[in-house]
Amino acid sequence: MSGHDLRAIFKAYDVRGVVPDELDEDDARRIGASFAEWAKVPAIAVGYDCRISSPSLSAAVREGIASRGTDVIDLGLASTDLLYFASGWLDVGGLMLTASHNPARYNGLKFCLPGATPVGEETGLHDIRDGAARELAPVSASGSIERRDLLDAYVDHVLSFVDASAMRPLTIVADTANGMGGLVAPAVFERLPVTLVHLYPELDGTFPNHPADPIDPENQVDAKRAVLEHRADAGLCFDGDADRVFVIDERAEGISGSEVTALVASALLDREPGASVVHNLITSWAVPEVVREHGGTPVRTRVGHSFIKQVMAETGAIFGGEHSGHYYFRENYRADSGLIAAVVVLEQLSKADRPLSEVVAPFHRYRASGEINTTVTDQLGKIEEISAAYRDGHEDRLDGLTVEFDDWWFNVRPSNTEPLLRLNVEARTDELLREKTDEVLALIRSDGDTGGAA
Repeated sequence: MSGHDLRAIFKAYDVRGVVPDELDEDDARRIGASFAEWAKVPAIAVGYDCRISSPSLSAAVREGIASRGTDVIDLGLASTDLLYFASGWLDVGGLMLTASHNPARYNGLKFCLPGATPVGEETGLHDIRDGAARELAPVSASGSIERRDLLDAYVDHVLSFVDASAMRPLTIVADTANGMGGLVAPAVFERLPVTLVHLYPELDGTFPNHPADPIDPENQVDAKRAVLEHRADAGLCFDGDADRVFVIDERAEGISGSEVTALVASALLDREPGASVVHNLITSWAVPEVVREHGGTPVRTRVGHSFIKQVMAETGAIFGGEHSGHYYFRENYRADSGLIAAVVVLEQLSKADRPLSEVVAPFHRYRASGEINTTVTDQLGKIEEISAAYRDGHEDRLDGLTVEFDDWWFNVRPSNTEPLLRLNVEARTDELLREKTDEVLALIRSDGDTGGAA
């Protein structure tokens, strides 16, 4: 055994660690074996991203799974949403080797049960961790390992969400940041009437051009420049495992995750009037407003993919959106897909026959701070202090503390993995947003706590 402390790398929804200091092949082999032992399914699909450490780690994972008598479907290089598709389409378990948007020295594992059912800390992740820390009894026969290429089937699935034959020609910039979008995005866009300007298409797990983390505006700069240079209709920025997308309009202005959620929700509700749409509690007030305007039922939930998927299953919701760029589709086994969201946005742009900035303008109703992180030693104590200061607002505790007033609201919630408080503020005007953001931040930092990474 490697002797690594697995508690340090098992997070709320997945496994993340520095290779080989925190995560190595022995860890991967034991985690794969433990997942197979815990899941008790006949087969598990395994995909991996293009990080330098992924081939050896995924080989160890496959060996670990097969050692428990469980068959392995080896997808090879894959995006995370391709792995979720495989789990749903084949009705098998799934394990993805990726560290998403983290730097190149990291790697990790994401898990799902058949039907792309998520696995998190409240639904078995701790059991998998504990199983990986002990020796498992030998089994009588090993599982088989079969290589399968599902890229074409995945592309067919993505395109089933739109009518490609009715779309007008568009020029699109896609920055896949040397990540897995370089595999899946061209395969989709070559079957649409799209002129693709593809930035950093090569799969290179050292991420030589910029980090594969488009939530940071600095990593959208190249795509924005290319949109203007090529007079493109839109820009798309994908993260390292291509399950998230950030959208840029023709003016090279970023479109928020809330606005994309509202746009996609309106499109899907026009096809299925009366359906439910799930949104997390830090999306804009505009999202539930738009859902109601299009005849749907908005359902508010906690932040995090496991909560979104659970509530979608409970309500039969057609769609779910998060401000962070994750978009979930009922017909995608309730899993998230940046590419499906992207093609739905492009279809709406095509139908509108006007610039994307005008298409999304009806959804830009409020002003948002974005997420602001502060290092706080006593997170829960600080939340109670903030609650006491805003007793005159409407408070709820669905996820941390949300306080609403007539013309602004804020949410403050603790990080699952770090000593941080995360603040989001929204208001009707820029002036009110600045005033109230400064006001709540001053209270958060009143005991000498400090700002962290946004």
